[in-house]
Amino acid sequence: MPTPAPLRRALVSVSDKSQLDVLAELLIAHKVEVLSTGGTHRALAELGVAVVKVSEFTGAPEILDGRVKTLHPKIHGGILALPTEDHARELELHQIAPIDLVVVNLYPFRETIRKPGCSFADAIENIDIGGPTMVRAAAKNWGRVGVVVDPNDYARLAEVLAEHGGALPDSVRRSFARKAFAHTASYDAAIADYLARHDDEGQAIDAAAITPGLFVSGEPLVELRYGENPHQPARFFRTDYAAAEQTGLDRALIHQGKALSYNNLLDADAALGLIRDLHAGLPEGGRAAAVFKHLSPCGAALGSREESLAETFIRARQADAESAFGGIVSVSEAVDAATAERLVETFLEVVIAPGYSPEARKILAKKKRLRVLELPEMFSPSSGPPPLRLRSVAGGVLVQREDLIGVAAKDGQVPTERSPSAAELTSLDLGQRVAKHVRSNAIVLVREGATVGIGGGQTSRVEAVRQAISRAGDAAKGAVLASDAFFPFRDSIDAIAAAGVTAVVQPGGSMRDAEVIAACDEHGVAMVFTGERHFRH
Repeated sequence: MPTPAPLRRALVSVSDKSQLDVLAELLIAHKVEVLSTGGTHRALAELGVAVVKVSEFTGAPEILDGRVKTLHPKIHGGILALPTEDHARELELHQIAPIDLVVVNLYPFRETIRKPGCSFADAIENIDIGGPTMVRAAAKNWGRVGVVVDPNDYARLAEVLAEHGGALPDSVRRSFARKAFAHTASYDAAIADYLARHDDEGQAIDAAAITPGLFVSGEPLVELRYGENPHQPARFFRTDYAAAEQTGLDRALIHQGKALSYNNLLDADAALGLIRDLHAGLPEGGRAAAVFKHLSPCGAALGSREESLAETFIRARQADAESAFGGIVSVSEAVDAATAERLVETFLEVVIAPGYSPEARKILAKKKRLRVLELPEMFSPSSGPPPLRLRSVAGGVLVQREDLIGVAAKDGQVPTERSPSAAELTSLDLGQRVAKHVRSNAIVLVREGATVGIGGGQTSRVEAVRQAISRAGDAAKGAVLASDAFFPFRDSIDAIAAAGVTAVVQPGGSMRDAEVIAACDEHGVAMVFTGERHFRH
């Protein structure tokens, strides 16, 4: 294989001008002739690069308010020409100089559409045309041309050129080309998704609707050691859909511990979802803690302003101390030293919090394997519709909006003779928020601001009830119950009444609702219908 020739000519046109000084330095060092346009031309000139305007190189002015700058045979012929004698003759005939390096990133379409008040016209004007055309041309011709779309690659480009006498080896050009096609594919996916959410007049379609087209692009964040099991390869990607959400795991600050595994990330996401739901229902000055294990909550507690975070966490852990071993903990406020001391009493995989005191960090550091995640903006209000959730099945992908609680227990209908007390309603609210995160059939028992028994993942609801009662033991007496779906028979009511449960919240809607209501009245149990199911399969 012939040795690649040193770079002679580069075209640079970037919207993201970060690290441009690194690029300028390498271009000067290797005496590369540089072509550029607009703001990039000015920035490079200020950095000392002898840069030529594209319009001077082509002999054609920028036209149509800058919409046409680089769409010219002297540009695309220079990029797409193969290193053959026939192409060399054509280049000479048409006085076209070869271009060996294209450094381009695109108009900030995503950033534009996320700005408050962005109009449809603004979005359309920020669809780049010349940029993707040059990137794709260079990437197609990677056998001769290098293409760089990420400012973070300038340093790598400088190292490779220094090592290879100003030339780019085939393997490097191929690597850059892969990244370039991924860049334009992601860019087009963002545009297609935006257009799918607007009608022919440019008006936004119902934000909560699922568009008829699915356009998913992802930025690879990390290759995981393996998936759910050691023989399964896995990666963690950030997708465009994550951008609409509150700060997610893709932006977590990881202070210590082993690298997050596939299962850690799944459990951490579940724990994050529950603590957000608990936080949303907190009274002023209140706090919350949750413990997760294998995608299921095993304990959750709400604390008043008089109770410390450490005390709230202890109650969440004690809800099922056995299951908490090896669990994931999420809390609603910054971890202090007292809470950290309690956290290290139990073997935990991950702790998630909006912050940590310096003293807490020192205490947690004693557990070298513990992953400590900080999400400072984890409770920032999200704008727009509930985020999309995607799940793969054989032959396709299922897409739905995130499940939100729309009808709280206090707003539901009471069909029983007895209405829940204010204290029972508070506990029913906590039960609702937890039940939403339990695998169906989901049953959650709550007493005095903490879960005491959770049953889920069973094939019959009454079995989930028995499971929750068994885990609660004596604590079931005086507890309330939340169910993610209706009771098909009265057997569950008979069981919870025998255990001492005093109130229930459930969607209602069973063919035997009358039978279930009669059972509640018979046992003196208050019940609330919300009309809203919260299955989690």
